Amino acid sequence: MYDIIIIGGGPAGLSCAIYARRAGLSCAIVERGFIGGQMTTTYSIENYPGIKEISGFDLAEAMRGSAEALGCEFLEADVKKIRDLGAEKEVVCENATLKARAVVLAMGAYRRKLGVNGEERFTGSGVSYCATCDGNFFKGKNVTVVGGGNTALEDALYLSNFASRVTLMHRRDEFRGARHLSRLVLENDKIDVMYDTVLTNITGKFKVDTVVAQNVKTKEEKELPMDGVFIAVGTVPETGIVKDLITLDEAGYILTDETLKTNVPGIFAAGDIRKKQLRQVVTAAADGAIAAHMAGRYINEELSE
Repeated sequence: MYDIIIIGGGPAGLSCAIYARRAGLSCAIVERGFIGGQMTTTYSIENYPGIKEISGFDLAEAMRGSAEALGCEFLEADVKKIRDLGAEKEVVCENATLKARAVVLAMGAYRRKLGVNGEERFTGSGVSYCATCDGNFFKGKNVTVVGGGNTALEDALYLSNFASRVTLMHRRDEFRGARHLSRLVLENDKIDVMYDTVLTNITGKFKVDTVVAQNVKTKEEKELPMDGVFIAVGTVPETGIVKDLITLDEAGYILTDETLKTNVPGIFAAGDIRKKQLRQVVTAAADGAIAAHMAGRYINEELSE
């Protein structure tokens, strides 16, 4: 029986483990893939406080080292189900069932992909899913943003601070994002808008050099020189195993209060998996710390009664 089982080994889960162990709570991180989550796919992180620059892999390793040094256990397993038994929770994996007094859900969310030719090949070499993370690398370059929601509009505006030109491609004839964002985009002299347009191909030798855009109405195709492609067509939360247990919003993200409690006592959510405004390494780490603190209070106060 653990005090806390943390599902997911990204920055939220790792931070949660560090704070849990420092509070004297026994804990284990259950991760089915690589420790570090999406963070490990980022070549360079320049916006984590106190660190001028570090690769996502190196930051993940540093966080893991801190958690291991404090005595956190790491288990490689694919969680299939969580059972709420009141004062006890069961985490059902493929080959074992783990028990804990509290559970922290930190499985994260992944960026929805376009599924076009060249997308996988150039991810990290011109194709990005995070303008805030990678925009600084495209100073004076030509970039395209794909999408029409708030994230795409915000990304285009953000990238206009660095890039020489930003081309915003949207498959419909009007944006889905907030009106004030749409207005700011249309008024920005550095942003070119291509409505009724989808990106169909990304090409290059060692990095992105060109993209192919197709008009969905006329089927006309254009090849455009491009240095970067920022895909902002939504994210998909990893909430499949808890969709019948935890309250989710319409997009599938976990609803929490500011203490990161879910609707089930003793189950908390941290990081990109929950409904929130900003999904960054630093906000995920902060969530993990809060979740550990609140899980500890739950164990010490509510379960001791």
